[in-house]
Amino acid sequence: MPPETRSPDAPAAVCSGLVRIYWSPSGEVHALKGVDVVVPAGRITAITGPSGSGKSSLLRILAAQDRPTAGRAEVAGQSLAGLSTRRLRALRRRAIGYVFARPAQNLSPQLTVREHLAAAARLRGTRGEDGAELLERLGLADRAGHVPAQLSGGEQQRLAFAQAVTGRPALLVADEPTSELDSRTTADLLEAVRGLADTGTTVVLATHDPLAAAAADRVVHLRSGTVAHEEVAGRRLAVIDGDGRVQLPEDALARFPDRRALLEVTGDGVVLREPR
Repeated sequence: MPPETRSPDAPAAVCSGLVRIYWSPSGEVHALKGVDVVVPAGRITAITGPSGSGKSSLLRILAAQDRPTAGRAEVAGQSLAGLSTRRLRALRRRAIGYVFARPAQNLSPQLTVREHLAAAARLRGTRGEDGAELLERLGLADRAGHVPAQLSGGEQQRLAFAQAVTGRPALLVADEPTSELDSRTTADLLEAVRGLADTGTTVVLATHDPLAAAAADRVVHLRSGTVAHEEVAGRRLAVIDGDGRVQLPEDALARFPDRRALLEVTGDGVVLREPR
């Protein structure tokens, strides 16, 4: 479904029972094992977890760079199941902006700030009328005639976000966008990203950075290819999959070494207790 015909309340992306298996000389690698994730529109979602938890695999699927082995993945109203490489490329061009961790990966050294936005608008098939407003919002208006070498690292990443949201894609995906920035520059970038979200941009960040996670509206914590738990508005939520399985955070899971719990249904909820 094209972005302009989708309900404004529809999620930007939905993953259900997501499985991703890679094959290597040493055998199968199960990167994702039944992941359920909803990315709400117009919000910042952070994906966190240790190395090997499945962050990169999930990010590649949300960015329509890869397809799941099993399960359902829908991005910008489009199911990824059965999409050809050509149609995946078309979906990325139309509906998804992407920001790499290293500023140099996002930018062309010979193009000015203004020319980066113009090139992004042409690629997405729009006129880029909001380019000046976007640069103003991201604090780059007075740098419009500069090339990347004349910008600081933080300014380069803000430019990367600016070109990624040119043409108003349904989803902006960023891979560790603060990993090469100091804390002050990170704070400035996250403030700019919050400004984008406040105008309706949907942002997904894969990050190890607690500052970036704290700036998100929703945090999805991955562990060993599954969703360990989510955090929304400061509240930690366990995830229940379609078959009724509950994923517990690590500190809660440690209370059940035998992987058994006494379950009690009360008037206002469900209580899990350690067997005695």
